[in-house]
Amino acid sequence: MTTTGSPLSVRLSVVVPAYNEEATLRTVTEKLLSVPHLYEVIIVDDCSRDRTSEIAQSLASENPSLIKVIRHPKNAGKTEALKTGFAATTGNVVIVQDADLEYDPAEISFVIDPIVRGLANVVFGSRFQVRRAARVLYFYHYVANKVLTFLSNLLTNLNLTDVETGYKAFSGDIIRNMIITSSGFGFEIEVTAKIAKLKCVVYEVPISYYGRTYEEGKKIGTKDGIAALWYLVKYNLITGLQASYARRPNLDPVQTAEGAPI
Repeated sequence: MTTTGSPLSVRLSVVVPAYNEEATLRTVTEKLLSVPHLYEVIIVDDCSRDRTSEIAQSLASENPSLIKVIRHPKNAGKTEALKTGFAATTGNVVIVQDADLEYDPAEISFVIDPIVRGLANVVFGSRFQVRRAARVLYFYHYVANKVLTFLSNLLTNLNLTDVETGYKAFSGDIIRNMIITSSGFGFEIEVTAKIAKLKCVVYEVPISYYGRTYEEGKKIGTKDGIAALWYLVKYNLITGLQASYARRPNLDPVQTAEGAPI
């Protein structure tokens, strides 16, 4: 990883996993259209039962050069939606944007900045280094996140503050070559473990957080936290580098696209 110069051409792919998000999907997507370096938006409708699919198709018809919609035939969970979205991306920078407005697309430029400047391969947005605002919500969620982050750091030797953050940005070659096998909300733990195995350059940047209550549509629950404990063991202690990537990703700045076999 070099630390001088800026990439010649940044092409940002945004993956939007969506399940029953008819109330917020249009607002989120329209905000994304103003993000610098935007190259494509991949909306993955995880077999929603409301008007999410209809709204997504309408957005794609209004912006056919930027927005692509993929619909799962059955509900498979967030991680499967992300896998589908990552495989469809073609940009050299990829970020996840949840469809529920808990994260403000206006802050994406801050999240991807270390990658854009050739300083990082991966960037996590931290809700605990608050830049502007954070909604005050569940204390138990805060404690659970801190415990999972501590255990993840213990196993990866990274010093992250927010392993469960929804804002994670990657150079495209890394995330498209990662072999993702978890389910539900397991992606956050799995991707962190596999990034650490790659020994690439990881940054954290502060972000705002506009969380939802369960009444407002929040989906993650206690069983997801329990599953995360197993994923900590599986992906940090059992799964090796060879099983983590289809081929070794290129860790050069984002304007380079070729990789080498592991």
